[in-house]
Amino acid sequence: MKVMVTGGLGFIGHHVVQELVAQSMDVTMLDNKTNYGVIPPAELETLINLRCQTIPDLPLYTTEIQSRSTVDYVVGKCQPEIIIHLASFPRQKTVEAHPDVAARTMIEGLINLLEAARSHKVRRFVFVSSSMVYGDFDDHCSESQECRPQGQYGIMKLAGEMLVQDYARKSGMEYTIIRPSAVYGPRDTEDRVLAKFMALARRGGTLAINGRDEALDFTYVTDAAAGIVGAALSKNTVDRTYNVTRGESVTLLRAAKIITDLVGQGSIEVRPRDASYPSRGSLNIAAARRDFGYEPKVNIQQGIENYYHWLDHTFYRSKETV
Repeated sequence: MKVMVTGGLGFIGHHVVQELVAQSMDVTMLDNKTNYGVIPPAELETLINLRCQTIPDLPLYTTEIQSRSTVDYVVGKCQPEIIIHLASFPRQKTVEAHPDVAARTMIEGLINLLEAARSHKVRRFVFVSSSMVYGDFDDHCSESQECRPQGQYGIMKLAGEMLVQDYARKSGMEYTIIRPSAVYGPRDTEDRVLAKFMALARRGGTLAINGRDEALDFTYVTDAAAGIVGAALSKNTVDRTYNVTRGESVTLLRAAKIITDLVGQGSIEVRPRDASYPSRGSLNIAAARRDFGYEPKVNIQQGIENYYHWLDHTFYRSKETV
């Protein structure tokens, strides 16, 4: 089966490509290798090199999805049966830094892909959204909860979901929407919370926790990738939306404690919560378990240990040689 992965060299994307290749899919990647205006170029180069080492030499189109004619050409040439759309600004911070550029990627680029998918008879469009579409939520948040996003990232992701559904309604194309949460693990940037905590702990610094009770449903990247691929390939997921997470809330305080214990140094300071970010808990993954057998395997303790050892033994040493 032919599958196109947009953002195929991204953090989640290259893990998705690995999973697809393991399942003998015919994979094409589309990626513009952007640094979103915030990732240091040397760090991005290091990460892309490390990511490429984990996947075979597959067809790669290095292009901007903001160009409708280019996207139409690539989709027409590759003729994928499924498109897994991961190309996006990755989180709220990057969107807030460049909201105009983010909108061109997350909205205009998405429309270009949907137009090409409709024109070239793509059977299914898999849109990787975010748990940020919910806004504030408590534990066991299900897909039926009303979405009240806070901030431009969540708003654009929710708009993307609605665009996908509208194109599917008008064209008859199948869709599947995935809502991951706080994905972490090897070959990610240094700019997310767990990597920042690890870097601070290694230097004996202070890990600042914005809110004693603030929690995230941290999801190890291989679990997220397996869930995305499982949903994309299943016959049971047509025109459905799924939470694909660990399904367990972990406070930032607990994560910081695991890290300082693992590193053997670093202190923790609890501060007032940051009101610009929604309060989140765990997501209900019962639908994913029921419909395509999703079962996350890596808990927070093991995931942080894996991530720390990769950073310590691979990433930091690779940076020194760039």
